[in-house]
This record gives sequence, C-alpha cells and structure tokens, in this order.
Amino acid sequence: MSDPLLQVEDVHTYYGDSYVLQGLSMKLDPGRIVAILGRNGMGKTTLIRTVSGLTPPRRGDVRFQGRSLAGRPAYSIAQAGIALVPQGRRVYRSLTVRENLQLPTSSLARPRKGRWNLEAILNEFPQLAERIGHFGGELSGGEQQMLAVGRALMANPSLVLMDEPSEGLSPRLVLQVGEMMKRLREHGLAVLLVEQNLALAMSVADYLYVLASGRFVFEGTPEQLSREPAVLDEHLGVSRRRI
Repeated sequence: MSDPLLQVEDVHTYYGDSYVLQGLSMKLDPGRIVAILGRNGMGKTTLIRTVSGLTPPRRGDVRFQGRSLAGRPAYSIAQAGIALVPQGRRVYRSLTVRENLQLPTSSLARPRKGRWNLEAILNEFPQLAERIGHFGGELSGGEQQMLAVGRALMANPSLVLMDEPSEGLSPRLVLQVGEMMKRLREHGLAVLLVEQNLALAMSVADYLYVLASGRFVFEGTPEQLSREPAVLDEHLGVSRRRI
C-alpha cells in the first residue's frame, strides 16, 4: 500500500486568540477524494487554509509526499504540488479566460511540468474553449468554477484543495462539478474537498470526515456515514431519509 499523499498530524490552528482547529489528524492517499463536512463555522475552510499555508498551525504538522510543510510560505507549498480552488472561485474578472489560465505558468509561479497545459485544459472543459476570449466577469457561475479548476490544474498539482465548489450553483451545475471531480480522480489527482452539499460529497468522496467545533466527530466511507443517523442529524442537519 502506498504512503499517504497528505498527512495532517495533531494540528492546532488559531485566528488570534480564537482556537479553531483543536488537534486534527487525517490522511489522504494518492488519487483519492476525501471530503470534509460540517456546518458553517466549524473550521472547514480553516483546515484548507492550514494545508495550503495561508493560516499555519501553531502546533502539529502537515506532511505532503512525506515531507513536512512546517514553516513554508503558501507560494512554496503551491510550488510543491498543492493547488487551491478557493471558495467563491475568485477568478480575475478583468482578465480573459486565456489570461486567467496562464497565470500559474508565469516564471514567478515556477510551474511544474506535467500533462496539464492550455490545450489539455480546453479539451477537458470545452465550454472554456468557446469562451477563451471572454472576460472572467462575463462567465456564468458554472463557467467560473470550471475556470477556477482549470487555473489550478495549470500548475500541474498532485493535490487539489476545493473549498465549497458547489456554492451558489444550480442543481444541474452541481452535478457537473461532481463529474468534474470524478474526472480529476481518473486522471490520478487527489482532491481534498470542503463541502456543505452532503449529496455531492457522498456521491464523489472515497472517505469522509465530519468536523464540529474544530474536532472530527466522524470518519469513514459514505456508506458508513449513511448508517449514522445521530451524526447526520446533530452535525449535518439532515435525516437519514434525505440521503
């Protein structure tokens, strides 16, 4: 069995005096999708920020491909092979689709070599090819999400962090996001998914963690979670009948 791609080891993360992540440990294997579930304010996005180096932990360690990320700035972690698709997509509205996609390939970004280039991205997302000369602000929410994912892939990462990718999207587009994540897995990429849409997470994830008040209260497969009505009701606000 291969070593974990990502290991979070007894991580404690603060915002000032606010104690957010309280001793979290988890792992993610290569080519797998792991979802972090929980209500608002439980620390999901903080976990993404901790892994990406935007909010480093005060205690504990994050290890990627067997190496500690402690003390490394966010840009160095990105160069190591971790790409972030942020909450709200955050595409550059005044840049074209082409310009947005080319940002990770600048000499300052020190791009990694791999299968993902502009041609590969446009083949993967034909809608972006049709909109290549349009500005980011002219795209629909679904197109902006594709652009955010495509921009992340241009860095040729081994791990993609996705923070609430279904936010603000119609049910039809949420299904497209799910299919997109499955295709990433087929290409051998690992995905760490933060999501409030339980149905989406259950449909794509290989393994799930439920986060409440900075601690994991459940971990297991989607099938195992579906058999935990107390966790579903108390920490996710849904009944078993709605899965």
